[in-house]
Amino acid sequence: MIHLITGGSASGKSAYAEDWLLEAADEAQKGAYIYVATMLPYGRETMAKILRHRRLREGKGFVTMECPRNLAGTAIPGNRGVLLECVSNLAANELYGQHGRIKDVKETRDAIMEGIRHLAEYTDRLAIVTNEVNSDVNDYSKETEEYRTLMGQVNQKIADMADMVTEVVYGIPVEIKRS
Repeated sequence: MIHLITGGSASGKSAYAEDWLLEAADEAQKGAYIYVATMLPYGRETMAKILRHRRLREGKGFVTMECPRNLAGTAIPGNRGVLLECVSNLAANELYGQHGRIKDVKETRDAIMEGIRHLAEYTDRLAIVTNEVNSDVNDYSKETEEYRTLMGQVNQKIADMADMVTEVVYGIPVEIKRS
């Protein structure tokens, strides 16, 4: 089962994703969750977010795998619940590359989707966290617009393949899709 969890910044989507994965696991899976972390620690703010998320997961049985790029090349132990946190960071890391050079949106989208399909092959329960980035109407730079385009395309493709889609609004989960 693939469950896409979306929402705005600090909406509670990560905590919801963790809880969903923990509640859905059977006894054999308890304590055997993989947390695929995609955020790179660029500065104090991102490091603080990383540490906060680690504290929130503490004692829940998650094993963290750092994977800021190339999900398709990541070795995932089979038959474990997997939480991918988060598509937004992964998309930025893939689109802008290691040296800040922007890549082709279609190629980046295809690489991200290949990685998500790869994760789905190794688990019966995949929670994917993403951010809603297209709800405002501001004028952005070309690079930011390419990122927003990428996120819109990736989120649509994941939602299409997902069994469940939930938007978390102010800590309240709102079910969008259930197959």
